[in-house]
Amino acid sequence: MRKYFFLAICSLSLTACDSLQPILEEANRTVNTTTTPNNTEINSALKEALIQGTSEGVANLSKVGGYLNNPKVKIPFPKNAEKVKNTLIDLGMEQQVDQVVTSINRAAEDAVKEASPLFINAIREMSIADVRNILLGEDDAATKYLHSKTSVELANKFQPKIKVSLDKVNATKYWTDVMSAYNKVPFVEKVNTDLAAYVTDLAIEGLFLKIEEEEKAIRNNPVERTTAVLKKVFGYADSQQ
Repeated sequence: MRKYFFLAICSLSLTACDSLQPILEEANRTVNTTTTPNNTEINSALKEALIQGTSEGVANLSKVGGYLNNPKVKIPFPKNAEKVKNTLIDLGMEQQVDQVVTSINRAAEDAVKEASPLFINAIREMSIADVRNILLGEDDAATKYLHSKTSVELANKFQPKIKVSLDKVNATKYWTDVMSAYNKVPFVEKVNTDLAAYVTDLAIEGLFLKIEEEEKAIRNNPVERTTAVLKKVFGYADSQQ
């Protein structure tokens, strides 16, 4: 998976593997890894790497099971409705509880693809100073930059899509069913959860966790710096630490 993320450092603007290979070979023949990378090398390389990395992270999360099968980003039954879950399980409705969890994660998987255009725009708008600060910054510098630039717009884009997705995958129905069953239990305190807002918040949180993983991989694992340009740019960053 990350192979294409790393190769993207050299691609500048090409993404197709057949077109990319001659560019990579030429770059590796001509790059002098002993010199300091210039602004053009750093700017083009880091931006394209981030575009490829974020796109790949989004693509992985948008697959069936992208959220549900990943314990790090899986969206659980709402915490403020924990007593609802426990009560329903005691009443023999564990299957219905599981249906809610599965469906809200399916909604996140359906909606997360909305993130890619926002990330790409934010990356392309980076200044040379932004790029250098990210290259020479902490392991999660790019993730923090993208969070600061896109989180509000992500929430605005995600929530309407999440609402549609919740209906599409029957999450709204399952949630209504379990809440109706719970509210029929005598003497229970009624619970109100904005399911769309809840799923939106955790979907975005999981997205940035995935982007952070992608970013740290290339920074912390020299073995994965498989091209001359990668070695030059990130070797320079290592030397500045």
